[in-house]
Amino acid sequence: MADSSNARARWELENNIPSAGEDVDALYRHDHAEQQVIQQQRPWSKDPHFFKHVRMSALALLKIAMHARSGGNLEIMGMLQGKVLHDTFVVMDSFALPVEGTETRVNAQAEAYEYMVDFADTNKAVHRLENVVGWYHSHPGYGCWLSGIDCSTQMLNQQYQEPFLAIVVDPVRTMASGKVEIGAFRTYPEGYRPPDEGPSEYQTIPLSKIEDFGVHAKQYYPLDVNFFKSSTDSHVLDLLWNKYWVNTLSASPLISNQDFAAGQISDIAEKLEQAETQLAHGARVGARYGASSDKKKDDGVLTKICRDTSKMASEQIKGLSSQVIKDLLFNRLGSSLRPRAEIGMPTVQVVEVAEVVEVATTSTEGAPMET
Repeated sequence: MADSSNARARWELENNIPSAGEDVDALYRHDHAEQQVIQQQRPWSKDPHFFKHVRMSALALLKIAMHARSGGNLEIMGMLQGKVLHDTFVVMDSFALPVEGTETRVNAQAEAYEYMVDFADTNKAVHRLENVVGWYHSHPGYGCWLSGIDCSTQMLNQQYQEPFLAIVVDPVRTMASGKVEIGAFRTYPEGYRPPDEGPSEYQTIPLSKIEDFGVHAKQYYPLDVNFFKSSTDSHVLDLLWNKYWVNTLSASPLISNQDFAAGQISDIAEKLEQAETQLAHGARVGARYGASSDKKKDDGVLTKICRDTSKMASEQIKGLSSQVIKDLLFNRLGSSLRPRAEIGMPTVQVVEVAEVVEVATTSTEGAPMET
């Protein structure tokens, strides 16, 4: 139980989930009149960039992460419950939808919509007054962003169900990095041209998805996501965490993500071949017409490939470190402690292993490979 508590505390630390406080508990008080005023004023209709933040409960985050992980390489889908406060979505809970998913798409049929309505009505009957404020789905292995279909779905939701939020989570990269890979988005109205905001935060996109990512990148914008935990969440989190922690402990990211790692290597090789072709073509054109090639652009392409490679190497180092630590704890520690316990000698190996865990964790988190 102590190991489970430590693992959960570490998970909360890695995902920046602060301890509960009185101000956090106040988020769970539903003010129907306040929500009605917000619906009447509809400030988001005047400013397409009105919503800027998302506050998500640790309970909703863990439920989404577990649901996404249960789908494996298939996409999953669910709904978000909560409310809006000023320019912030407050996500308090989530629930899964019975949908058909593939590796690149999730299809919600009539049964899913009926389930969603019944679930919301049942919540109201037991005085859970939070509204459905958005949806979430997974992108297994290819990052958190909105595809063309996602943009169309979100635009439709924002047209008829405002205020509405889209959450994307990547369970494969979550397993590889140990931190929940999550993004929150809202689309712009049709025909709206956003101002040039400069380059966004870089993320690794597979070569097969780059075109879809680039075409629709200006149709939506990301929201800042942070997490909170109330004093009443602890018991529910304990029940969920016991299952989540055991599954995480018994799984090896090197084995469960071996297809993902192989795909990353193949993708990086394709990007290198493409970059080499572009560089050779640019050099030939420059030599023929006396024009200088765009060195800054070429360097940018190679820099992105280097970042992808460094990120993949860092994830592999973390996976190897976790396996070494498990081997020390469960294989070598037990056999080395038994003779000492029988003869009454102090079990100093516990301290030694704890130091190994701390050193391995610190060196992995601060590895210069992760840029």
